[in-house]
Amino acid sequence: MDHLEGTFKGSDGMELYYQRWRPEGIPRASLAVVHGFGEHSGRYGNVVDWFVPRGYAVYALDQRGYGRSPGGRGYVNAFAEYRHDVAAFLDLVRTAEAGRPLFLLGHSLGGLIVLDYALRDPSGLDGVIASGPSLGAAPVSPFLLLLSRALSRLWPQLTLETGLEVAALSRDQAVVEAYVNDPLVHNLGTPRLATEMAKAADRAQGRAADLALPCLILHGGADRLCDPKDSQAFFDRVTFADKERHEYEGYYHEIFNDLDKEVVFADVEAWLDDHLREHLGI
Repeated sequence: MDHLEGTFKGSDGMELYYQRWRPEGIPRASLAVVHGFGEHSGRYGNVVDWFVPRGYAVYALDQRGYGRSPGGRGYVNAFAEYRHDVAAFLDLVRTAEAGRPLFLLGHSLGGLIVLDYALRDPSGLDGVIASGPSLGAAPVSPFLLLLSRALSRLWPQLTLETGLEVAALSRDQAVVEAYVNDPLVHNLGTPRLATEMAKAADRAQGRAADLALPCLILHGGADRLCDPKDSQAFFDRVTFADKERHEYEGYYHEIFNDLDKEVVFADVEAWLDDHLREHLGI
């Protein structure tokens, strides 16, 4: 497995960090990963360890305000900045893996971002995968949500602890402890982020019928951070025939880091294989 670290320019020239893992030989396809709130690309080792040996080139970025990338912690001026950063990231992947199928995967906040992106510009993508997408109320404290309504314009960069329930991330206590002790993880949010997430979720729900890209939705049935009912509602509104959703009974928010995660990975692998074989002839 070949690992590379680097940076690329986001939509406004911000130098954003990314990682790449490639298998030996020619990759079957590329998988671009967009992480969730508070975390970073380095927490997707399970995705890398599953898919790279199976012939996928995996790319993952640290979004602005997270991990090794610059920017205010837990802050975004407008949700469009995330979308434009993903566009620049995908340009990087397409250049490096020219001619190969490309799938976009996002988790939690990242799940909302990739769906928002796919709803606006599905060109050049062969499918989108959203894990535990934040398609309803933001997974932050009621106090921050209340403040966000009043302060998004007056003090948009006010930084507060979100009160995220870390025990709800995974049933695997080792995952929770690693999250708590990870120096690149933070639990900070801002009024502007909360309001931008809420608007983006409403927008995605309202435009779900416009999705015109193969879509796989994954959700833990016991997810207390992003309600699985919200991803079900989005899925039900999608009219594009090539759609699939799996809900895993008892699983917490981070289904790629939960107990019995192999079940989830097997489902994703089967979906990818199906689209490479039947839809793309690979």
